[in-house]
Amino acid sequence: MADVARLAGVSSQTVSRVSNGYAGVNEETRQQVLAAMSELGYRPNSAARALKRGEFRTIGVITFTLSTTGNVRTLEAIATSAAEEGYAVTLLPVAVPTTDEVRGAFSRLEELAVDAVIVIMEVHLLDAATVKLPPHVQVVVVDSDAGDHYTVVDTDQAGGTRTAVQHLLDLGHRTVWHLGGPEGSFAAQRRADAWRAALAEAGRTPPPLVRGDWSAESGYRAGLELAAREECTAVFAANDQMALGLLRALHERGRRVPEDVSVIGFDDIPEASSFLPPLTTLHQDFAEVGRLCVQAVLRKMRPDGSEHGTTLVPTRLVLRDSTAPPPAGG
Repeated sequence: MADVARLAGVSSQTVSRVSNGYAGVNEETRQQVLAAMSELGYRPNSAARALKRGEFRTIGVITFTLSTTGNVRTLEAIATSAAEEGYAVTLLPVAVPTTDEVRGAFSRLEELAVDAVIVIMEVHLLDAATVKLPPHVQVVVVDSDAGDHYTVVDTDQAGGTRTAVQHLLDLGHRTVWHLGGPEGSFAAQRRADAWRAALAEAGRTPPPLVRGDWSAESGYRAGLELAAREECTAVFAANDQMALGLLRALHERGRRVPEDVSVIGFDDIPEASSFLPPLTTLHQDFAEVGRLCVQAVLRKMRPDGSEHGTTLVPTRLVLRDSTAPPPAGG
């Protein structure tokens, strides 16, 4: 900094004000300082600036899997939104979803120097009795089952499910079968609960739930079971990947989609419009979820902070060619 000041013919304090973006430096002087910085290859010491300001301009993200569409797209949106606000993102993957692993991830936050953390994982692992947060680190959770202990941002899982079920009932199907996600997933559980509730409200008896693990392969295996049930004319799959496997199984067993069986998914992945037939699905706005997560942690970092609360991002029904009225007598 002293070298820059000598070359620019200004004080070190002026160099500091320019490097930190403070006002009060006239444009000619600022340009002299920037030119000197460029000539000398000067780069501000971000660690020193962080210690001085008491902030690191970094947001940590803890997640236990990057194998699902939702987590990857939410993480991408968080990184993009954070960059727009001048923040970097540090990813802390949890190899095995256990309390010990989560505790270790939070412990590493102190070493990595982050101002806030966004958690994308099963919230039952965030046991306040065992997981200790670093002082002054604000937390936002991407899951609507976190209760009153955390600020929450999530997709309206239940609302989207009710829309899917109602769409199939409105087409004339007597009931709707459900290809659900893994038993340990809160998102899968919320969609399954909402599916049952929507059918009950319509006076229909829910058929047996068939589970997958979010993958297309599990959807295929479950689809072979569903294809054997002649009474099955409509299926709500808990995600688009499982719907893809289901479509293959129905095709192999001679069940036409949508003439014999209607299929609707959840996510609206980019490939959904290229399925055969193109998939009717619920669009999740992952970009908005990520943006709201970043906005939430920034609000919590302000001196006045903010109270815990839950923000649900609505879904949108995307009509394509995989749903239709049931076959005659169906």
